[in-house]
Amino acid sequence: MKKLGLVGGMGPESTIPYYHDIVYGVQEALNKPLFPELSIESVNVFYVLQLCGEKKYDELTEYLLKAIHNLARSGADFAALSANTPHIVFDRLKEQSPIPLISIVEATYEEANHRQLKKIGLLGTIFTMTGEFFKTPFVNNGIQVVIPLESEMEIINEKISAELELGIVKEETLLIFQNVITRMKNEDGIEAIVLGCTELPLLLNDEVSPVPCLDTMQIHISSIVKAILEQ
Repeated sequence: MKKLGLVGGMGPESTIPYYHDIVYGVQEALNKPLFPELSIESVNVFYVLQLCGEKKYDELTEYLLKAIHNLARSGADFAALSANTPHIVFDRLKEQSPIPLISIVEATYEEANHRQLKKIGLLGTIFTMTGEFFKTPFVNNGIQVVIPLESEMEIINEKISAELELGIVKEETLLIFQNVITRMKNEDGIEAIVLGCTELPLLLNDEVSPVPCLDTMQIHISSIVKAILEQ
């Protein structure tokens, strides 16, 4: 088995299910009492978001690259970022990383393509929703990506940073997100919604969402488990 290096802390609430679902996913795939070796380098999500907000992408790359180098020194064979937003500098990291990286964006595109989706909605931080880094592989392959209205994006971003990043889940927040998704379904014709922030599954899933969800965290975890088991 290959050893994973996970850049966590973006935020802690998503790092916990990453760890749990990866180790038990490997155990389930092998059907025996065995857990994989892995290392986690936890970084500060608020600093990551600050650098994104200030568009200091060189500094963000340097900050995350330091974490990846630490993981490589721990013996990791490959690495992954446990969040969508820092993938804004994924291409830079991939070029400079001493070990291979698995992209949450590419994994999600592959799942959308597998489901034969043609139009999807995208929720996440303001940087994920307004940036091009997440949309590019979808648009380049004929899948339309719809984002919420500007006023809706402001509310979504605020709820992610002030509530979900801290593990706070409120019924009134769920209702806000459900209303946004319903509007996008009715007005924009989206077939599914991308949970483009790894804290969003705290709030949304197929049972409560007006359209099917593409849970980027679980999709990413599945790709990571497969990579661990590759010979």
